[in-house]
Amino acid sequence: MTWTQLKKNLWHWRGVVVAAPSASLLVILVRWAGLLQGWELAVYDQFMRLRPVEPPDDRIAIVGMTEDDYRNLGKVVIPDGYYAEVIRELRQQNPRVIGLDDYRDQPIDPGSEDLIAIFETTPNLIGIQKVAGDSELETVDPPPALQERGQVSANDVILDSDGVVRRALVNVQTPEGEIIPTLSLFLAGRYLEAEGKLIDIAPDTDNWWQIGETVLKPFQRYDGGYIRTDDGGYQILLNYQGGAQTIERVSFSTVLEGNLPDGWATDRIILVGAVGATARDQFMTPYGNYLLASPEPMPGVEVHAQMTSQLLSAVLDDRALIRTWPEPLEILWIVFWISAGAVTAWLLRHVEKTRVGILKVVSVQGGAAVLLIGSSYGALMQSWWIPVVPPLLGFVAATVGITAYVARTAGDIRRTFGRYLTAEVVSTLLENPEGLKMGGERRKITILTSDLRGFTALSERLPPEEVVKILNFYLSYMADIITQYQGTIDEFMGDGILVLFGAPTEREDDARRAIACAIAMQLAMTEINVQIEAWGLPKLEMGIGINTGEVVVGNIGSEKRTKYGVVGSQVNLTYRIESYTTGGQVLTSEPTLKEAGADIQIDGTMEVMPKGVKNPITIYTIGGIGAPYNLYLPKVKEDYRPLAEPLMMLFTALDGKHISTEQTKGQLVQLSEKGAEVRLDGDAIASKPEPLTNLKLAIPDLPDDPAGSDDIYAKVIDEPSEANTFFILFTSRPPAVLKVMTQLYQTAQG
Repeated sequence: MTWTQLKKNLWHWRGVVVAAPSASLLVILVRWAGLLQGWELAVYDQFMRLRPVEPPDDRIAIVGMTEDDYRNLGKVVIPDGYYAEVIRELRQQNPRVIGLDDYRDQPIDPGSEDLIAIFETTPNLIGIQKVAGDSELETVDPPPALQERGQVSANDVILDSDGVVRRALVNVQTPEGEIIPTLSLFLAGRYLEAEGKLIDIAPDTDNWWQIGETVLKPFQRYDGGYIRTDDGGYQILLNYQGGAQTIERVSFSTVLEGNLPDGWATDRIILVGAVGATARDQFMTPYGNYLLASPEPMPGVEVHAQMTSQLLSAVLDDRALIRTWPEPLEILWIVFWISAGAVTAWLLRHVEKTRVGILKVVSVQGGAAVLLIGSSYGALMQSWWIPVVPPLLGFVAATVGITAYVARTAGDIRRTFGRYLTAEVVSTLLENPEGLKMGGERRKITILTSDLRGFTALSERLPPEEVVKILNFYLSYMADIITQYQGTIDEFMGDGILVLFGAPTEREDDARRAIACAIAMQLAMTEINVQIEAWGLPKLEMGIGINTGEVVVGNIGSEKRTKYGVVGSQVNLTYRIESYTTGGQVLTSEPTLKEAGADIQIDGTMEVMPKGVKNPITIYTIGGIGAPYNLYLPKVKEDYRPLAEPLMMLFTALDGKHISTEQTKGQLVQLSEKGAEVRLDGDAIASKPEPLTNLKLAIPDLPDDPAGSDDIYAKVIDEPSEANTFFILFTSRPPAVLKVMTQLYQTAQG
């Protein structure tokens, strides 16, 4: 793959390239900080509870001190004689091994001598001691009689930070370095010894224990959902068979009253201990760790029974221990799902936001999330604990990241289209379900159109780059002003602008804002021309026409190419009105003036007969507008100065964009800064142009023969004049011509 192809592919998948690594790094760091451990353990517990119920392990049973037993006895501390009688009764049924899950390091009369005798004569009885903890405060010594015979185990339990027992100890080391097996390992070992399954050190391991062919892999601090958890001692994960009372149990009273069925304990593991709440030997397990319900603790004796059953099932029934992936593989699993979230979100980014499209996105993304959760649950069904929360959180984070990127891109699209359309039009197109439909509606709006006087002629003398620079500078200024007055820029046409007030959003003051906007645009020309002159170019002048009328507004075009715009004769009339303007002038129709309300300054009126109109119309020269805008155009009266020697000129009338082939001869007899008085002689008087006619001039007698003397444009203005004279305002003069005419004006006598 070439570098060009690689860059192309990277750009094509840019969202994934950014989102997937970013989300992966974020999730892995959050996971490493331990912030997800609680969530992961909670999901693990839920998965445990959702597993199918396994049949009870008939090889194990519990004789438990129940709450009824405590009430019948009338004591909280159970005398030794009570335990001695229970164990004596059990011995008669020849259990394979008995585990006494109660501390009996000190005699508790009555019956202490009797219990000692039981300890000395019961070789398959295993007692307990508490090994872990401070030697003076938390440890408990074993019964001396059992310790002498090597029939002692540890009953220490490991609690996670949330108080739940999810791990179990295989053995515990005393401060003196002695290795003591836990009660569950001792009981399972005695039972399995009779099955020919011996405990040994697994070959090629770091002193891992092995029972038969089953290796007990020690728990490590990053296994499953754990992060930097204390893995001291020899621990394994507890693979519970179920919740409380999964292991068969009978009460002390049942045994003592002789109601135990014949052979009930024969060849089984029997654990003896307290199951009532009075003993305060209750632990939370995954099966009782409910978030929205009361917790259901499990007696400590049953926790040991569950661990014992786990060892028996692993060795004899091939029931797997809880296994975990190596940390690098877990990270790879997390990154895979984060990448999957980024890829699916990226591929679905162009789906249309219709009901079907949204359903498709939800189905794909939701299906992927369900697949992740389902695969993790299925893995736990096979005794594999693989992460759920980090990949799921990363999947969501990547999806949100891609969605945010697409949303930001949409925002960029809005801003980009906003350079061609207003934000309101873009919102109408992107947010309104009806916005993209073809067609339009009939509506009364106010239309503003502007045009630079003589810019076409100027652009013909400049390089294209200069023309674009001037236009961009000018249009940028105008666009800001139009936006300020809530106008909709419908179109830029070269140096012309078409603006709508009342579409797509209609407001009561559309006409008034249009007039205020036009005046503000004219006032901005002063600042624009400061920069234009700094570029060494002649000043720009702009004419603005405004009209109000009924048009059809909406989406015009085809399904492949659509434009939001307006259609109707009122649009054409607006262009006609604008064509009558001179530089710096704002002309408006009578309907606009009526809609605009009071306090509009009118500097003049004229009756015109535009093309396409059956009857003459009156248009008004706007000089200003009152509150709340208070904008007024400066009044400048042309100062005409007679020339010492009239200048011969030739002019032709412009009909729209067409130039007449007939030339008329005249003379410039007076000049002003922007205009001139023209005198006609003889037969030329009959060719006197009407006011507002656009002319193209040629002045061959200009001093120094400046370049462009035959490329001058002007407009006839409605000023009082003699029969053989008329006044013009120049709309375009080449720089050299402007310089010469300015000198002539300055030397003429005022």
